[in-house]
Amino acid sequence: MIGCSHKEEALSDKSVLDGNSTSQTELDKYIFENFQKPYNIKVTYKYIDSDFEQAKYLYPPTESKVKPLLEVITKVWIEPYIYVAAKKNKNFNFIKEVAPRQISLIGGYNVNTNGTITLGFADSGMKITLFNVDQLDLKDEQRTRQYFHTIQHEYCHIINQTKPFSVEYGQITPADYTSNWYNVSNTDALNKGFISPYSMLNEIEDFAEMTSAILSLSKAEFDAKVNAVSDAKGKEILRLKESYVVEYFKKEWNLDIYELQELIDIRMKEILQ
Repeated sequence: MIGCSHKEEALSDKSVLDGNSTSQTELDKYIFENFQKPYNIKVTYKYIDSDFEQAKYLYPPTESKVKPLLEVITKVWIEPYIYVAAKKNKNFNFIKEVAPRQISLIGGYNVNTNGTITLGFADSGMKITLFNVDQLDLKDEQRTRQYFHTIQHEYCHIINQTKPFSVEYGQITPADYTSNWYNVSNTDALNKGFISPYSMLNEIEDFAEMTSAILSLSKAEFDAKVNAVSDAKGKEILRLKESYVVEYFKKEWNLDIYELQELIDIRMKEILQ
């Protein structure tokens, strides 16, 4: 089971554990020109103590994996938000104004004591940590979509910390939130009105999961997923939660989430070709 806390390849002969090096590699220059300079987002991929929990076996990503991931992050996450915000609000600085100040990349899995795997988490609206960088295969559609579902999920936490969603959202299914979400099947979660088992943890994760589900699928795919739910009440709840997400993006950010969804889907299909 996968939540947030919010192929083998030879390692480069350049150590990724050297966090004190001041030399600028081509990758460092790419990061500065494409993330830090335009969006004020620092990307870390070398060993930094604060990024690694000592009780877990975590390691930096293989350097050759970093740039391809960042290129897709730009194409599938950053550029669609900029385009839609500029079209709706004439705001070309949406990501620069509402973004994590740091993206931290970790090479391996972050396995929890309960057997779940954390793919990423957002920290106080300032930082997004992404795990499994070395395992990402852009030729694997399911894994790639799941990975960018995680990115959309964590970014939703960032924007929610800037502008909170309605407290009414958490009152839709308050009795069904559970810390044992990982024991719930996908089918049972959907029948209860949750887009995924992880969305049953609390209303914050519920909202982020609903948002990232919309943004990780085409509208036709999302509608098909909801329409396939056998429990009529569960289907009704899912549509109600969807309406709250749509209204949040419209009211708080003046963004059409369906337009964002369409553009992200186009970009995703381009990278998966």
